Amino acid sequence: MAQSDDAFVEFDHVQKSYDGENLVVKDLNLSMPKGEFLTMLGPSGSGKTTCLMMLAGFETATYGDIRLDGKPINDIPPHKRGIGMVFQNYALFPHMTVAENLAFPLQVRKMSKDVQKQKVMRALDMVQMGSFAGRRPTQLSGGQQQRIALARALVFEPELVLMDEPLGALDKQLRETLQFEITNLAHQLGITVVYVTHDQTEALTMSDRVAVFENGRIQQLAAPATLYEEPQNSFVAQFIGENNTLEGVVAEIKGDTCVVKLDSGEVIDAVPVNVSKVGERTKVSIRPERVEVDTAKLGPNAHTLKAEVLEFIYMGDIFRTRLKVAGIDNFVIKTRNSPDQTKLTPGTTIDIGWLPRDCRALDA
Repeated sequence: MAQSDDAFVEFDHVQKSYDGENLVVKDLNLSMPKGEFLTMLGPSGSGKTTCLMMLAGFETATYGDIRLDGKPINDIPPHKRGIGMVFQNYALFPHMTVAENLAFPLQVRKMSKDVQKQKVMRALDMVQMGSFAGRRPTQLSGGQQQRIALARALVFEPELVLMDEPLGALDKQLRETLQFEITNLAHQLGITVVYVTHDQTEALTMSDRVAVFENGRIQQLAAPATLYEEPQNSFVAQFIGENNTLEGVVAEIKGDTCVVKLDSGEVIDAVPVNVSKVGERTKVSIRPERVEVDTAKLGPNAHTLKAEVLEFIYMGDIFRTRLKVAGIDNFVIKTRNSPDQTKLTPGTTIDIGWLPRDCRALDA
């Protein structure tokens, strides 16, 4: 693969095996421009952290090239790659003060004491921790320690920062606050970030693009909205956000829509994504918020299905209702808590439907 002009970070046919037989990363090709915030998302064992560690230099690629700003870095040791790193466990030196922790990477780079002091204070101010320079890590909360770890990764002004599940140990509210702080800081400074997480919400809210990993391969690489609205296969549809799946067989394909006969006998319309012929098995994907209970809004040609209301859950801003649809009893719909919204009653039967463009026929 030729190096693309705007590629700052590039994986070129990269593979990784620990035992010489099984590949944990399989032929990875990925390039990202300067200033992008890219998240590697996937379940445990999918290969995302291994990719990050190869980029950092803590693991070596079994095959292929990793390039940074056009230069191969496979043989360059980690401390000479000029990459900032933030870990989940903070990795701060407990015997050093906050300022000494931040000064350490500057000392390694043989910067003068004056320059060190200036850069340390600038980095601490970036993360709103300027008054904590004299404290030790044990005197700080988890959120404060993670802010210091972030400041240490930024203190020598790297062009690339890698983050390995940095918010995994924090409580929900603090995690959400730091998500926005990290994203804003990255964009303000114009740094390139590769971020690893298994938290879908984190990936969707923070990233310019998300690479969804499974079994050592990228299943889809796209902007968050594209990933959620237009999943390319069943794994991505199930892994990103909440999703309803109905199984059946492709009965007809006509242009950009197809007719699917469900296993229960009902017929629905869908967008054929990775099905191509009549008779093929398919899993049809539909997001809970795209299901319409007021079927008059769908137009005269829409297919509708009968649904039995099994459970109604009040969640404040939304209502979450579980239905029995086409023989499955874990079909979920989400409706906004608005004054005119109907609260569905368990035990009743209703009609539901959706626009064909919101329903995707994926691989079985």
